[in-house]
Amino acid sequence: MSQLETYTTLSALWLALAWLPYLLDRIMVRGLIGAMANYDPAAPPQSPWAQRAMRAHRVAVEAFIGFAPLALIAMMRLHDDPYPGILAMTWFYAMLAHYIIYCLGITVIRTLAFVLAFAATVALALRLLSMI
Repeated sequence: MSQLETYTTLSALWLALAWLPYLLDRIMVRGLIGAMANYDPAAPPQSPWAQRAMRAHRVAVEAFIGFAPLALIAMMRLHDDPYPGILAMTWFYAMLAHYIIYCLGITVIRTLAFVLAFAATVALALRLLSMI
């Protein structure tokens, strides 16, 4: 498995699991039955960190929608190019850092981590277009 394939797979796996922390918080705050209930505006609010985790997860999913197709195209077109693998690794660690930093409520560093992931996506697109 190439570095590009590995980090794209890790990114998808991480996004598939990133909802678990805020679900566990929901169970702690509302109880098991309350966590499985339909939406209720009168339900106790989740912990602030869990609310931030939900937003960070949403941001990561939205960012992955732009990154994943480019990664798949690179897997098909740029077999021997190591640069897409480095960009996939950058995207994965930047978005993982973004999630953790967002949960902790640290604003400026969170934004810088997201910008790094965004730059990796743009660089991958430019590589596919033979512009870099």
